[in-house]
Amino acid sequence: MCILKSSVTHFILLSLYIIGFLSFASDSEASPIYSAHVCTDGSYFSPNTTFQTNLNLLLSSLVSNTTLGQGFYRTSVAKGSPDEVKGLFLCRGDISPTVCEDCVSAAAENITSHCTNTTESIIWYDECMIRYTNLSFLNNIVPSVNLKNVNNVPDFDRDYFSNLLSTTLTNLTGSATNSGSGNKFATKEVELTRMSEKLYTLAQCTPDLSTFDCNMCFSSAISGLPSCCNGTIGARSLLPSCNVRFELYPFYNVSAITEPLPPPPSGKSNTSITIAIVVPIVVAVALFLLGCWFLCKRARKDYNTFIQDSIPDDLKDAESLQFDLAAIGVATNNFSDENKIGRGGFGVVYKGILPDGQVIAVKRLSVTSLQGPLEFRNEASLVAKLQHRNLVRLLGFCLEGHEKLLIYEYIPNKSLDYFLFDPVKQIELDWSTRYKIIVGIARGILYLHEDSLIRIIHRDLKASNVLLDENMNPKISDFGMAKIFQADQTQVNTGRIVGTYGYMSPEYAMRGQFSVKSDVFSFGVLVLEIVSGKKNTDFFQSQHADDLLSYAWINWSGNTPLELLDPTLRGSYSRNEVIRCIHIGLLCVQENPNDRPSMATIALMLNSYSVTLSLPRQPTSFLRGRTPTRLKDGLDSSQSTTCSIPWSTNEASITELHPR
Repeated sequence: MCILKSSVTHFILLSLYIIGFLSFASDSEASPIYSAHVCTDGSYFSPNTTFQTNLNLLLSSLVSNTTLGQGFYRTSVAKGSPDEVKGLFLCRGDISPTVCEDCVSAAAENITSHCTNTTESIIWYDECMIRYTNLSFLNNIVPSVNLKNVNNVPDFDRDYFSNLLSTTLTNLTGSATNSGSGNKFATKEVELTRMSEKLYTLAQCTPDLSTFDCNMCFSSAISGLPSCCNGTIGARSLLPSCNVRFELYPFYNVSAITEPLPPPPSGKSNTSITIAIVVPIVVAVALFLLGCWFLCKRARKDYNTFIQDSIPDDLKDAESLQFDLAAIGVATNNFSDENKIGRGGFGVVYKGILPDGQVIAVKRLSVTSLQGPLEFRNEASLVAKLQHRNLVRLLGFCLEGHEKLLIYEYIPNKSLDYFLFDPVKQIELDWSTRYKIIVGIARGILYLHEDSLIRIIHRDLKASNVLLDENMNPKISDFGMAKIFQADQTQVNTGRIVGTYGYMSPEYAMRGQFSVKSDVFSFGVLVLEIVSGKKNTDFFQSQHADDLLSYAWINWSGNTPLELLDPTLRGSYSRNEVIRCIHIGLLCVQENPNDRPSMATIALMLNSYSVTLSLPRQPTSFLRGRTPTRLKDGLDSSQSTTCSIPWSTNEASITELHPR
């Protein structure tokens, strides 16, 4: 059976290879192949206006500048005016100027029909992409589109393929970022010896990106592939300023990239040419080997000193946190499906039992994570130092080969959403338990924001990331999207918007701005969910309320706040505590971050009735016109795991290590 399955797969791959080869044989004659488009919403222009005239001029300018033969062009029309429009095109690095011109012409013609009257749009073809906007090109990462091949790698080759793919893409994007030609384009072919196939990969950034921005764009592209395309024989990630693709057939023009060496000029002696080439090479190799010997000798002498000096003093105890991979394999029964207890934004979580009987939770990070070993080791050491009764404790990590594992304490009662949103289980959460959970979550976030050695913004606070111990005490978990702030930082802008729909603050979802007040907004949503027993994204009422926040505001402003209360609590609850929690929740979800209280103030409000609460302003609604269509269409209410906005990607975990 396995042999038959493998043969069929090889036949399909061979067919794809032949199709790909034939397509490049007629490269100049083939029509551009449409891939995807995104109409970024929120702003529209009226027909027959100055903006439309400027847009038409821009698209015409992009097409005419394909004749420059550079494969990339960026310009603007009516610069500095209210109707300014900016645009660019990028052609794939292996195609001819003629094919580039044909592709850009097709893209310019079709982008306005795909995206009617939008002030910002992107269209991708196999051979090129066009982007225009009335804003600045600050966002190189959002939106993004992932496309996958319909065929899958055989199960028995999947781990082998994934590991080799991860290594290849990492090397590939490094080559593209540092390409000598400056076009930030690279391809790489690797023999899949175990599968008797060849892996073809391609990566490209727009040449105007800095090395840092190009790396960040590639990182975002690659980290988004596992969630959509795990196990497929091909996929691509399309972003506004970069793209990455892999297939088991040559989807690019191999001959255009690997040009044959020109023949020697006539009239020259082959012997003299050979000598002229070989002698410098021999000398260079000899000098290289001599230099390597010298550096190795020096490195052996300084190795121990280097290791001690390269790691900060407070991280030198990291060795004590490192677990052995074999031991974790035994503890989890070799990561068996029977031991699988959850899945987060960065990997699968398994239950395990150590030889001493201690129960642990093991998070197995995706193999496509681009985080380096030293960074992973240091971050794990830092997070392990976070000690608070309302945070899940990180016991250690494992870093061997391609495996990156985080080992946490095991929390037996699952997550808050398991109880809160289940019609049967929510009865187990009486009001006193819910109030204790609210207070505990507030204490945990306050510790991250103010009282730990490093200031941490969680960025994905939600019911499924709050675990409950045997006494129903809350413990905040999953720091995969957390950010460490410098002591003097108050706000950071990011191009990669990650988190969970329904919990993200408006300034973060719309503009990529996050701060401690982003966590405060998420906390407010969580408080209203705990009081009502209803999920914000699942909520619908006919009384002109689009979501839970709107419904809470309607009842608050109508002097009927207790209408929000979970019906299962009607028999026993503290009226003052319920109303105060609703009041605090509404203060937290105000649209302006400056209007929201700090976690220190919230903790004080929950523990003292002497604190006077200000009047809340009407919260923003995620379903009331202001919300990008990409949020409403891309994530449905059944999605409870951590995910990014549909065209975003999971971000690498904690970065910028700055102890306070």
